[in-house]
Amino acid sequence: MAHQSGLSHRGCVRLVPIFNHLTDNQMDDIMKVVQSETFDKGELVYKAGDTSDVLTIVNKGSLRIYRLSESGKEQLVRMLKPGEFTGELALFNETVHEHYAEAMVKTTVCQIKRSDLQDLLMSYPSISLKVLQALSSRIDETEQQATRFSTESTEQRLASYLVDLLPPGKETDVVELPMNQKNLASYIGTTPETVSRKLKELEDMNYIKRLSSKKIRILDEIRLLFLD
Repeated sequence: MAHQSGLSHRGCVRLVPIFNHLTDNQMDDIMKVVQSETFDKGELVYKAGDTSDVLTIVNKGSLRIYRLSESGKEQLVRMLKPGEFTGELALFNETVHEHYAEAMVKTTVCQIKRSDLQDLLMSYPSISLKVLQALSSRIDETEQQATRFSTESTEQRLASYLVDLLPPGKETDVVELPMNQKNLASYIGTTPETVSRKLKELEDMNYIKRLSSKKIRILDEIRLLFLD
């Protein structure tokens, strides 16, 4: 069950791009309204239909954001790691969650209520711009995922996902999967067995090399991007 945590709020909020540009005095104002909670592995932070009236920031651990179709099929939307957040629409008006947020491991989050967030926006307008940038990025990500589902094969979706993991500037050709095969399968709309088979096929074609269960070396980025 969720319980209050005594961990430092400042460290949590400092991780978040929408707040980390603020001065120490401004950060002190935020600290006054932040609350923290810890959730055990498998515990839901919120579920579809719950009122969305808080911004939730991951401090330690990770959250899995997913939705369920009418038939009950699960679709992974995103994984949140420390410094990432959910519930940003609570900044603008009270609504209900359309997704589920589940703790992947024991996870500590920091939360700020909508009324307190709105007061902060009035005091520090620069936060609003940062939030709009974050929302724009999320919309782009969602549209890209929807396009891939409608136009690409499972193999193409997997290949594109692997290339997207490459860091900016391509400092390395090794990527690390941020999720297990079950969650990856849910994210790209297939089964874990298909993910395993497709990874082997890509390796047999010398497009990738699996270094471990999580780490993969991209051997031919161009061919991955233009798979038929």
